[in-house]
Amino acid sequence: MGKKVNKAGKILIVDDNEDVLKAAKLYLKRHFLQVDVEKDPENIPDLLNNESYDVILLDMNFTKDVSSGHEGFYWLDKILEIDPSAVVVLITAYGGVETAVRAIKEGATDFVLKPWENEKLLATLSSAIKLRESRMELNQLKDKHKQLNTDINSKFQDIIGQSSSMIKIFETIELVAKTDANVLILGENGTGKELIARALHRQSARADEIFMSVDLGAVSEPLFESELFGHVKGAFTDAREERAGRFETASGGTIFLDEIGNLSLPLQAKLLTVLQSRTVTRVGSNKPKAIDIRLICATNMHLYEMVKDNRFRQDLLYRINTIEINLPPLRERIEDIPLLAEHFLSFYVKKYGKHVRSISPSLIKRMQKYHWPGNIRELQHAMERAVIMSQGPVLDADQFFFSGTTLQKQQDKGSEELNLENYDLEKVEKILIRKVLQKHNGNISKAANELGLTRSSLYRRLEKYEL
Repeated sequence: MGKKVNKAGKILIVDDNEDVLKAAKLYLKRHFLQVDVEKDPENIPDLLNNESYDVILLDMNFTKDVSSGHEGFYWLDKILEIDPSAVVVLITAYGGVETAVRAIKEGATDFVLKPWENEKLLATLSSAIKLRESRMELNQLKDKHKQLNTDINSKFQDIIGQSSSMIKIFETIELVAKTDANVLILGENGTGKELIARALHRQSARADEIFMSVDLGAVSEPLFESELFGHVKGAFTDAREERAGRFETASGGTIFLDEIGNLSLPLQAKLLTVLQSRTVTRVGSNKPKAIDIRLICATNMHLYEMVKDNRFRQDLLYRINTIEINLPPLRERIEDIPLLAEHFLSFYVKKYGKHVRSISPSLIKRMQKYHWPGNIRELQHAMERAVIMSQGPVLDADQFFFSGTTLQKQQDKGSEELNLENYDLEKVEKILIRKVLQKHNGNISKAANELGLTRSSLYRRLEKYEL
């Protein structure tokens, strides 16, 4: 028995010559999974709407137009209109270099002449099928990327607020998003700078392209150029393969440089060069690559003071701040706190399967009086913890822990410092309970009052933390 051939690929041949159709089908059906033939090009739309072909062999000259190829070009356009990723190979007995060049420019994949050599035709179609597979994979990747962006953006994607300061920011986003103007977002940690950056991207002409977020505070100085601009194989000890940097990867889309105030002056100079030239040169190469990016930067640092102190380049600041968006801290938009709290409540109730329906008015009032040094991020963490600890339908002060006020007092006295950006809520709570108890010599009532807890709630925590 002969070796079994694993046939794959669906081919459509459109030609008004029945002999050509018969000969082509007879030969090609031995090599491909499905070979359909069609004499009348007017049936092409119906065929493509009912079947997905890997390659379409299209005659350029039908009986209405024997030699100019106009009819072939017409149907090429129609096919690509129906399926932009279609792979079309044109066939004609009147081929020439000029026609071939025009065919490729107008979207054809390849070009074969009648009468063809069977082996050459088979090789052409096999290559065309591989191209089709690559296009389909690319489309799938784009769809996945689009879905991934949607998923990433969907978590707390709405920038919640009805305060006058937030309304002004919404108006600015609407005006600026459609442009390619560089945007600098200023604000304290936890105010939602990346949410603003994503909103600008979502409403821009680049919305279907990549949004690349880079935390410059987490990129070490030795790896800065490699991470952002890429490197060639062998550029340094661990460069085992060529790799594109963040700027190249983001080309066509938006790059968000968070914590730009953390860059040293030498790195600022390198970044400025890239932004001015709109090109990147991979480490170990001397060949610049053009990039097309929308730049959005953010920082919680006071860049203008840093410029005065010669810690931040003035020319770089001018380059990145065509438009400035200043995000207010949460304590300056207290009317938004109930909205944010309800938003986080809804999210975490679903996440943890809890049955909390509302937040007590007294807790909302206390939230609005609190300073929120960690801003929205601190509120989010506090709401998550409160939902986890909840035992009834209404969230009240017993389940809510205002860590920042007491924490700030302890820090002001030079006691144990904790990083609000990355703190472990339970660790913070245990430390604070212990310190407040020490302050009040173990008096439960006084300690509970300072911590904003009932006596029973404090006893539960003492038992939990074995204090």
